[in-house]
Amino acid sequence: MALPVAKYEDKALIRTRTQWCWFTGLIVLLFVLPLFGGGKVVGIMNIIGVTVIAVVGLQINVGYAGQISMGQSTFMGVGAYSAAALTLHLNLPVWITIPMAGITSAVFGAIFGLAAVRIKGFYLALTTIAAQFVFYFTMLKLPKRWFGRLEGLRIEPASVLGFSFDTDLKMYYMIFIVVIFMCYGAWSLVRSRTGRALVALRDNENAANIIGIDVVYYKFLSFFIGAFYGGVAGALWAFYVRYVHADQFTIWLSIWYLGMLIVGGNASILGAILGTVLIRLLQELMTSLGPLLVEISLVSRIGEQVVFASMNMLLGLIIILFVIFEPRGLVYRLNIIRESYRMWPFRP
Repeated sequence: MALPVAKYEDKALIRTRTQWCWFTGLIVLLFVLPLFGGGKVVGIMNIIGVTVIAVVGLQINVGYAGQISMGQSTFMGVGAYSAAALTLHLNLPVWITIPMAGITSAVFGAIFGLAAVRIKGFYLALTTIAAQFVFYFTMLKLPKRWFGRLEGLRIEPASVLGFSFDTDLKMYYMIFIVVIFMCYGAWSLVRSRTGRALVALRDNENAANIIGIDVVYYKFLSFFIGAFYGGVAGALWAFYVRYVHADQFTIWLSIWYLGMLIVGGNASILGAILGTVLIRLLQELMTSLGPLLVEISLVSRIGEQVVFASMNMLLGLIIILFVIFEPRGLVYRLNIIRESYRMWPFRP
């Protein structure tokens, strides 16, 4: 006699004891990794952690709600500037500054999300690109005492109860905790009634409207949530590098974020994480190999700029190959492997 399955147990993120063991081992590994890795490893992990938050937010907006956005880098910039300004001018503690930066960015993103009420697809993407230029020129034209204009803003290390996060290692654990919290929040959101409404909106807007889903509200909400995640990521970035400038948040960064979704897999929180990790590691590998290639006599004649441009072309080629041969991303292939393992030795 089969035992009754608890409510939502079949949809749980971790269902078996073996999965709990693997998950616990992963968390322990992430906690101890910086203690054995060098400063380079910690720096890469910090960048990956910040990027994961931004891409997970973009996944909610694009993957689940189907609202194309090319302004996630802009929302990060708004969050970074907000965190820096709140720290410098109001001297707010970091545990208030980060949520406030996220809310500020969410309000900014929701304003541009209003365009989603009337337009969608390619034209919506163009509208979100406009946010990039509005952000850039606004930061450079507002009074210097607010956001520093061309000089940007420099801030002191974040501190909580007198403990200063003044090293990469300390920032690693701060970023790591926020990443866990934000990813769990995103996973809970997509399993909730709101998440199901966003998916219905993505699949068929007219059908969602017929069954009683407030299309305007959920379009607005998807941009609000996605921009909030971008703002939190931007605030962490500001406390990590301790310097904020508009040139750090470009349209190319937003394009790379979309590429990470393509590689990782659409409509999957795990896919957003996998895509971010893979692309970021490849970027770091290319950056490390660049100086070595420049030193080669043949390559040195070509020029350093050509070498690094070729690296971006190679990363772009990887994204194109995923679109052609694995459009559902890494998470789809991972699910196939997992299901095959569960059914072995029987054939599916």
